[in-house]
Amino acid sequence: MGKPHPRSAVVVGVGPVHGLGAGLAGYFARQGLTVFAVGRTPDRLRATVSSLDAGPGTILPLFGDATSETDIRYLFQQVAERTEPELVVYNVDRNERAPLLDTGLELFEDLWRQNCLGGFLVAREAIRHFLPRQRGTLIVTGATASLRARPPFTAFAAAKAGLRALAQGLAREYGPQGIHVVHAVIDGVIDGDRARAQFPDFVAAKGPEGLLDPVAIAGTYWALHQQPRSAWTHELDLRPCLESF
Repeated sequence: MGKPHPRSAVVVGVGPVHGLGAGLAGYFARQGLTVFAVGRTPDRLRATVSSLDAGPGTILPLFGDATSETDIRYLFQQVAERTEPELVVYNVDRNERAPLLDTGLELFEDLWRQNCLGGFLVAREAIRHFLPRQRGTLIVTGATASLRARPPFTAFAAAKAGLRALAQGLAREYGPQGIHVVHAVIDGVIDGDRARAQFPDFVAAKGPEGLLDPVAIAGTYWALHQQPRSAWTHELDLRPCLESF
């Protein structure tokens, strides 16, 4: 795997080979960073990492549950023992179609835990590691639902709106201390394994210009990380050219 580079990134939420998490991990590694790819399923994560082109960088799998405070603290301890992370992305996402009266407490809480609580736990540890150096970039992946709730995805929207509010508060609190916090609104469907498996007809109807390319999103995330302190972006939206808004 090569020797870890002193500069590193952490991507929490790496799943299938063709997905945003994997796209981010591969892109950051090709910029020369050591990338810690975090996922919950060891076999799948190892398979994804082994298939990615790391270029001059390195991609290392780390296993943990983003909604577990113990797991996230231990994960960042492992990272800090090897490198100094300069870029952290919270990319965990779970959505489920559920009209309000069909939404049980367990589902509502699970959506909140994965889409919002995990973002809090990851952000808190990232900032703890950024503060001594007074620099670092934290990017959280949002969705159309971060800005507006539409049934039957009201529970999902409540969680994503909470993540957005978290990012705003962190940006205002820690921006003056050199930490760049970004909320990225993904307004559309990402062209990846999950979408193609869940709704293939929709993906086919959209066509290549109607879907978001994970590598293109990764390029934008990297550009955000490169922004000078005199001109930081806190929130932006990304959508295909054919997406209505």
